[in-house]
Amino acid sequence: MTKFEEFINSKPMAYKEIDLNRMPEAFQEVRESFEIPHIIHVVGTNGKGSTGRFIAEMLRANGFKVGHYTSPHITTINERFWRDGELISDDELDRSHRVLQRLLSKKQQNILSYFEYTTLMTLPIYDQCHWLVMEAGLGGEFDATNVFPKKLSVFTPIGFDHQFFLGETLEEIASTKFRSIGKVAVIAHQKYDEVYSILERVATDNGSRVYHTKVKKGLSFIEENFETAKKALQLLGVMNLEFKASDFELPSGRLERIKDNITLDVGHNTLSAERVAGAIKGKFRLIYNSLDDKPYREILEILKPKIEIVEILPIDDDRAVSREELEKTLIELDIPFQEFKSTSKKNKYLVFGSFKVVEEFKKRAL
Repeated sequence: MTKFEEFINSKPMAYKEIDLNRMPEAFQEVRESFEIPHIIHVVGTNGKGSTGRFIAEMLRANGFKVGHYTSPHITTINERFWRDGELISDDELDRSHRVLQRLLSKKQQNILSYFEYTTLMTLPIYDQCHWLVMEAGLGGEFDATNVFPKKLSVFTPIGFDHQFFLGETLEEIASTKFRSIGKVAVIAHQKYDEVYSILERVATDNGSRVYHTKVKKGLSFIEENFETAKKALQLLGVMNLEFKASDFELPSGRLERIKDNITLDVGHNTLSAERVAGAIKGKFRLIYNSLDDKPYREILEILKPKIEIVEILPIDDDRAVSREELEKTLIELDIPFQEFKSTSKKNKYLVFGSFKVVEEFKKRAL
């Protein structure tokens, strides 16, 4: 384990109560020591990782030095830090960690959360880049990434997720995301029409201009995300946009086809379930598990018409739904199930439910 990993793994993923001063104060301590790239801030419920990578890849194809900061990771923390087509190495993570440690006060070193610290790590990692595509972790307004000055806000599809932190209604969820808006914003095609009026209200209050992504009917959600990325780059004046979605490699776990018969997706809410179900033709065996705060019943109801059988993949997480409760739900929904053992070439599989499920599947089966 590297020194950076040892340090970051000792930190809490988040705190139960939001401290509105901690991240802004830490950012102010170090910001003058770095050349901050132009920031494209990507916020939403679904599609942040793929939309952000499409933006970064097209900027790179136009000759810019560009970074992409995304989260969470599946296998290694390096996955969060992409630059010019490659993940940042262990050695560079350690070097950037040492730079940041020299600049941060001991107080901030001690109190910053896991995500807050990795967000600050983007300063030494990307200080030679022209552009940085920065993906929000949770919400928008109070997210650690929102302390950075932004050139453009990009809002991906918004739906229900993380209600414990963001609120139970779409109004509450969308509002906290939209209040991160910069002076110029792009919004993806939305499932819920009310999202547009919520953004219009927030944009008017902030004096922001909003541009809408127009998409043709029949596009997959990956292709829709690609169109959002192209719209963002058109606004930035990028000249060469003669690309298609299949020209680029997405971050791991985004409708990732690792074999002809196995697709991985890190989705974990109803909107992602609808989109994945629409993207995969025919029936499949669902390799699945869920955290207990996710709408697993609704997700399984959405996927049921395409499920041959659910293969339950145990995950090591205190937040996982109990096996008893998951099996009870499957019985009530009349979905056959068994424990996951291994895959077979004769069956088609979707691995779905969370980053944890995809991570565990990769450990066991690959």
